[in-house]
Parts: sequence; C-alpha cells; structure tokens
Amino acid sequence: MQYYQKDIECMSRNKMNALQLERLKAIVAYTYENVPMYKQKFDAIGLKPSDIQTLNDLQKIPFTVKDDLRDNYPFGLFAAPMKKIVRVHASSGTTGKPTVVGYTKNDLDVWADLIARLVVQAGGSDEDIAQIAFGYGLFTGAFGLHYGLERLGATIVPTSSGNTEKQIMLMKDFGTTLFVATPSYALHISEMMEELGYKRDDFKLRLAMLGSEGHTEEMRAVLEDKLGVLATENYGLSEVMGPGVAGECIHKCGQHIAEDCFIYEIIDPKTGEVLPDGEVGEVVITTINKEGIPVLRYRTKDISYLIDEECKCGRTNRRMAKIQGRTDDMLIIRGVNVFPSQIESVLVGLEHIAPYYQLIVTKKGYTDQLEVQVELDNAELLDSFAQLEAVEKHIQHKLQVVLGLTAKIKLMAPKSIPRTTGKAKHVIDLR
Repeated sequence: MQYYQKDIECMSRNKMNALQLERLKAIVAYTYENVPMYKQKFDAIGLKPSDIQTLNDLQKIPFTVKDDLRDNYPFGLFAAPMKKIVRVHASSGTTGKPTVVGYTKNDLDVWADLIARLVVQAGGSDEDIAQIAFGYGLFTGAFGLHYGLERLGATIVPTSSGNTEKQIMLMKDFGTTLFVATPSYALHISEMMEELGYKRDDFKLRLAMLGSEGHTEEMRAVLEDKLGVLATENYGLSEVMGPGVAGECIHKCGQHIAEDCFIYEIIDPKTGEVLPDGEVGEVVITTINKEGIPVLRYRTKDISYLIDEECKCGRTNRRMAKIQGRTDDMLIIRGVNVFPSQIESVLVGLEHIAPYYQLIVTKKGYTDQLEVQVELDNAELLDSFAQLEAVEKHIQHKLQVVLGLTAKIKLMAPKSIPRTTGKAKHVIDLR
C-alpha cells in the first residue's frame, strides 16, 4: 500500500486528537484576534479563546454559514493581511456576488500536500500523465488538483473543460493515464469516444478522479466500464479550502478526511445538536491550520455521516460516507452550483420580462441541461422574431455572467407559467 504522508494518514486516534486540539486552540485564538466577525460572535455570548480546552469545547463556538461570507464580501473574513494573500478564489453566490476565499503561501503548500495525499490514496503516482478537465479560473477545482498533482510529480495536461473532441484526441495522443473531471463530463466524454469510433484499448486511462458534483454508484459503474478505469470520488468546498478535504482510496468505502487540517462534526440540521459517529446529519467543518481565511464550524448543508474504523488500506483517519443530498434547494449543473434565487435576481426587473419563471433540469445522455422558462410581459413580442431573439440572447448573457454556465432560454407567453397561492415551484428536476 502506498502513502504520501504515512505518519499522518496512519496516526493513532490519541495522537490525532492531541494534534487537533493543539491546532484548534491556536486557530481559535488567531481567528479571534484577526477576524472582527468572529470576535463579535464570541463577545456576544461571552466566549473567550481560552475557554476552548478540549475538542468537545468546539461545540461552544457559534456556527459559520454562507451568509457570513456574503455579508463580509469580498475580504472581510481574511485573517491575514493582503500582502500575505498570494491567491484568491471564489464560488458563485445567490445574489450574483461570489463568496471569496484567500490563501497564503503556507495555505497553498498545505493544499498541494493534501491533494498529493488524495491522489496517492486513489492509486496515482509520479508516473501518471494527468489530464485536468475542470474549468480553470476562480473555481478551486482545477488549480487545486493541478498543484497537488504537480507536487506529487505527475505530468499535468491542463486541458480545462469543454472542446470534447480535442480532449479525446489529446487523451489518446498524450497517453493520459489519470483523468480529472466531473462525473457527468467524464461520462459525456465516454459517449463521445464511442461516437467517434474509439475503443477502450485505444487509450491508456487507468484512473478517474471525480469531484465537484455527486454521482451514484450506478453511474460510477458505467463510467468505470466505459473508460476502463478505477473511479474515485473526492470532496471539498471553497469555503474551507477546495478539493482535498476528503477523498476515497482504492477500496472506495468512504472518503478519508484530512483530520490534521479539518475537524468534522455531524449535526442535526434542525437543532444544531452534534450527533455521534454513524448518525446521518449535516456536515460541519472547522479548519485548524488555515491562515488566509480560517473558518470555524462551517455549516456545509451537505448530508452524510462519519465512519470511525480503520480502512482496509491501513489509514486510520475518520471517513465521510457518500454525500446523500443537501439541506437546501441548490442545483448542481455540470459541476456548477446554481441557486434559483441567483436566476431570479437576474430576471426580475429586466425589460419585457414578467416576474414568473421555471427552471427545467434534464439530462441529455449524462450531461445536465438547464432550461430557463421566462414569461414575457407583452404577448405582442411573440410576433417579432428579431426582438424575441434579442431578448433571449440578453438573458442568456446575463445568466452566463452570474452562473458561469450557459442555459437554454425559452420565452413563454404571458400567464402561461402556473400561478399558486402557496410556495411557487420554480424547479422541475427531470433528471
């Protein structure tokens, strides 16, 4: 069995608890001193950093939620001065303003090591040629995997997302062995390979590292069969770092948590009560060595449970079971987080558009499709093709800016979208 940092990955529970407590005390004090929001939250309930003396004392700290990041946009939660922030990433927010995170040089070094650890436990090595089909940009996925694979010594092919035929050509010509993508895009590529007449033996693929969106075991089985790979899943979110927070090993029996950097809790999403290992609830994460933007007890809204037993691979860190869903209504479209309220913020107030809309989510093959049905405010517009086309393109562009993906726009006749006296049903998910 191969390890990247065996002393950490196979650390005894007593030693890991001691390391976590040491780092927790330090990060709480650091955060209290350097992030006004946390000082205000602590002071409001009379909590001092010195009150955190055990791991269980973590429960005394108030939760952090996504609104805290939005309310402190862009740099209000940074604990380090900007001259020490060497990288900024961001994810989309419900109002069009992204949630922004910053990294010091040490943060990036730790991140690279965690990704290298993730790759090795999935079966990767410095002999792999790794093709990264995540979109490069403010999204954490591509750069996170890039620098971690580079730290390990693998050869990087940074193709980014899209241009599928070229992806396949390069995959074949370069002899790609490790493929990084969303599950849906990986399956789309496998379908395109078949359409272009390729066979599995035309490629040297052996590993697929999937992230950014969930997938079923059935989808994984299809992908592994079509591409001839071992496919592993990894987990992360930009608010606490990005990818590398947890990930599967070759045995695919839960995602190993980087417990030297993150403390996981599972809570009852309604009461906030901490649940024991094995019980299903909302994942809460505390960063314990993050300098740029430390986050205490972040409510992820992801639903899972913890597994506290040694894995067949020999690693002793707790594992997180596959994410079962979310506590909110967020959609994941081709790896991009989409909130109905984001779309509403774009549509409401636009010329010629009534404040009624529906989102139709379907799959074409294995690729998510989003159709935004928008109601016109004047039936006379239906008689002007040129004007309809102009309105569609305008809406599509506005949504592209906010969401970071292209949606199909369908303009509807006035009063054609169902009304209700209760809660409006904006999303029709047909996947």
